[in-house]
Amino acid sequence: MKFLNCILLLFTVLTASCQKKIKDLAVSIRYNQVGYAVGRPKLISVVTEKEFDKASYTIRDTNKEIIISGETAKSSLWKDSGEYVSIIDVSSINIAGEYELSIGGIQQKIKILKTPYNSLSEAVFKYYYFNRVSIDLNEKYAGKWKRTAGLLDDKVKIHSSAATKNRPEGTIISGSKGWFDAGDYNKYVTNSGISMYTLLSAYENYSDYYKTNVFHIPESGNNMPDILDELIWNLDWMLSMQDPFDGGVYHKLTGLKFSGAIMPNEYNLDRYVVKKSTSATLNFAAVAALASRIFSNFDTKKEYAKKLLEVSKKAFKWAKEHPKDYFRNPEGVKTGQYEDDDLLGEFQWAAVELFITTKNKKYVNDIQVEVISNEVPWWQDASALALYSITKHKSKFKEYINVGLAEKKLLEKASELRSRIETEPMRVAMKGKDYVWGSNGVAGNQLMYLVKAYEITNDESFLEAAFVGLDYFLGRNGISISFITGIGEKSPKFPHHRISEADKIEEPVPGMVVGGPQPGQQDKCEYVSKMPAKSYSDTWCSYASNEVTINWNAPLVYVVNALQYYQIKNFK
Repeated sequence: MKFLNCILLLFTVLTASCQKKIKDLAVSIRYNQVGYAVGRPKLISVVTEKEFDKASYTIRDTNKEIIISGETAKSSLWKDSGEYVSIIDVSSINIAGEYELSIGGIQQKIKILKTPYNSLSEAVFKYYYFNRVSIDLNEKYAGKWKRTAGLLDDKVKIHSSAATKNRPEGTIISGSKGWFDAGDYNKYVTNSGISMYTLLSAYENYSDYYKTNVFHIPESGNNMPDILDELIWNLDWMLSMQDPFDGGVYHKLTGLKFSGAIMPNEYNLDRYVVKKSTSATLNFAAVAALASRIFSNFDTKKEYAKKLLEVSKKAFKWAKEHPKDYFRNPEGVKTGQYEDDDLLGEFQWAAVELFITTKNKKYVNDIQVEVISNEVPWWQDASALALYSITKHKSKFKEYINVGLAEKKLLEKASELRSRIETEPMRVAMKGKDYVWGSNGVAGNQLMYLVKAYEITNDESFLEAAFVGLDYFLGRNGISISFITGIGEKSPKFPHHRISEADKIEEPVPGMVVGGPQPGQQDKCEYVSKMPAKSYSDTWCSYASNEVTINWNAPLVYVVNALQYYQIKNFK
């Protein structure tokens, strides 16, 4: 027994010796660089490369008065970064102001504000204006990022893969307006699908907020909410992508290859619409049906809404007649593929939107809640979008489908994400395999999932988790930067975005969500780490971690503006 006690004592001593005092380590304080919200959770992450013991800390106000003092827990390993983390919770501070954390001999200032997302909420939305095609961006609305239109897309060729009797190869059509999809100058219907749904759903759920919110775009003040004016710009382009003769939708409008890092007015490649696909057509059908019911509420847009519903029905019919017209780049086309060979979720989603808008029971026959996945959505799996719309409009569905199962599926996934934020060492929802190409798109849609769960339950724990989770984008992450250009004290300077690279302006276009860390490093650029949560390169070279796209910004528009809405509501 004495021998065993000696062994245990030795183990304890060795363990203690391995746990460093925090003053002996290089410490990184990771925090929300924009500011924490009064009345909401406020977490600060203390991060080191080696395990550390408990550490004393203080929080002082601007008068140097100690507001909080305490001791952290022992650090825990955050496997995704290979770092050790301890959390300091300052949620009890609910007086707006600036405060200073002191720990391990270093200090860090933090801000607590009533509505910290005022600028952020506009910036992430206005990214879409900055990415408009076919229009000059003038200084009044674009500031130093003003530019000429360049690409008009009013003379686009029918590619051989898209040719029909009515529209033979080389036929010229107009495909103007829309948004540049990503860091390149092409436009893709499939990726517009989830992006448009997310933004339309933002309006559908928070219409009173958006009706009065001004985003300073050219259409501001025209009696249409700014968010809808911006969506019309892309909807008009999407409408041009449908073949009017049969209802099928071209997969993309593109050059045959990517251009170099040039401005839009320097672009000189021929433009084409390429092959119709079932995925593009279903995304089009779903978005047009949802948009139709929103615009039908505006007297000036009744005809527009009617047209949207007609083309949606036509597209869905084409998709059912061509259920497996999967897309692959035709020979000679080298731009983004956005392929999707599993369209079960997209069929469900399109049928759901059409039923909500038309109330026609024939669309119910295409809805099977049992087969709808509840995974976090992305452009290759829109299943959860069907769950969002079913639970939002459950009174319309309860007579025909198992609404309870749809709600159960949604809440199971949301509860899993909430649990991660409550229990993981870094207190973020991201974990393991979530660090894929476009990991910030995953992170944004995780937060949107939490907000959706709050909307149908009024369970504050989902909303609180979303507030905590947003910290990930604003500095409390593996890189200790804000992942949104122009936002926070440290943010990406060299995104893979042709306009930002070519415009001769030092700062990149603001409000863009970059792709985020992922260990694939497919671009062979210079990275500081291979750990999933740290494998990020702030370089133009890094299209695998530092590109931007419309679908990565969309969930941030939804989440940030929803949180802004709830925060404003708290102070009325």
